[in-house]
Amino acid sequence: MVELIVLGAFALSLFVCVGLGVSILYALILGFVLFCGYGVYRGHGLREMLSLALSGIRTVKGILLTFLLIGVITALWRRSGTIAFIICRSLDLCGERVMLPAAFLLCALISYLTGTAFGTAATMGVICAALAAGMGIPTAYIGGAVLSGSYFGDRCSPMSTSALLVSSLTGTDIYRNLGGMVKTSLVPFFVSVALYALIGLGLHSSYDVSQMQALFSGAFKLTPPVLLPAAVIVLLSLFKVNVKAAMGVSILCSAAICIFVQGAAPAELISDAVFGFQPGSQQLSALLGGGGILSMARVFFIVCISSCYPGMLGVTGLLDRVQDTLAAFGRRTTAFCCILVCSIFTSIISCNQTLAVMLKHQLCLNVEPDRRRLALDLENTVIVVAPLIPWSIAGAVPLAAIGAPEGSLLFSFYLYLIPLCCLARSFLARHMERRAASS
Repeated sequence: MVELIVLGAFALSLFVCVGLGVSILYALILGFVLFCGYGVYRGHGLREMLSLALSGIRTVKGILLTFLLIGVITALWRRSGTIAFIICRSLDLCGERVMLPAAFLLCALISYLTGTAFGTAATMGVICAALAAGMGIPTAYIGGAVLSGSYFGDRCSPMSTSALLVSSLTGTDIYRNLGGMVKTSLVPFFVSVALYALIGLGLHSSYDVSQMQALFSGAFKLTPPVLLPAAVIVLLSLFKVNVKAAMGVSILCSAAICIFVQGAAPAELISDAVFGFQPGSQQLSALLGGGGILSMARVFFIVCISSCYPGMLGVTGLLDRVQDTLAAFGRRTTAFCCILVCSIFTSIISCNQTLAVMLKHQLCLNVEPDRRRLALDLENTVIVVAPLIPWSIAGAVPLAAIGAPEGSLLFSFYLYLIPLCCLARSFLARHMERRAASS
């Protein structure tokens, strides 16, 4: 009974925060107090519970450092003109009939390079939404394409904090995980492109992108060297260089380009690294402003608090009954089916991707004992399911950034094709195993 009260109070606090538009950090802090108090109630000392919390934070210290590096790199990529160059060259490809597949592909490219869905939606997503509005394309269409593309990299980029979080929790190698994610996403990716192209065939309009290109060209020196920071990330990733080291090299390249190509002062770079890039032009600021360490503060604290939960939940046995029920369900269906169902409920309750990943990992340890397969299943479920929950910040923030309605979720093909394809594959594999066993 006490277990239900604790879990119910935590879930209620999350829903209240979302309903009132209050930061879920307050609910997470309450959850910390509730779980810590439950541990004391079960006979564990306060010092032991706090020690478990600190141990959880230590397990994600690499992720927390990566957050800071991402804040710096996204700001300096803006200042150096790297993102502006990619946008300008990409706009040449855009027309009303190819706008939707182009938006999906462009956002997928930016999200892979930056590893952040929010940053992609706030940059390339805003550009694509502005172009689509001028072409008269329904915002729900473009919202779905942007959201799908934004989470392409959030799922399989070596710079993605969610990919790093999953590899850290499961104790697996991120590059091996990325290889598995690419294989399982090929069909959903190409089907999504085809669906957006099919919708685009019925769209008719015209739009001159020269004004948008002129805006960027007037603010930056858009020469090929500005692509170096992005090229460094891609090249070093191919050679499986440590992600933080690759980001550090990219930051140094960005800083050099900012100073020697764009003419920025070193003091400006320090300010950008901390507070984010803020162009002088209001129009340009709306498109490219952002990044910086402070932009990562919220997710930094969310991960800090959430990482305290697994140790406390494990030692108190608060979720043991739920784990046993899930394991039994997995044996009746498939492990992936069980993990998918669990991801839906954890995403609904947690309202954010990070806590959903941590809760689901804790709950599904007995469902899939193979760590590498569990890491892949986490990426193919909760990472793409969380953005499909209307009140989750994983989907609400990107859609709000581009001014798209919740109906955009219906057109986020890539996000639900991945779990559906994997689900079908898991049942097919189970069927083949049973046939082999009976013959």
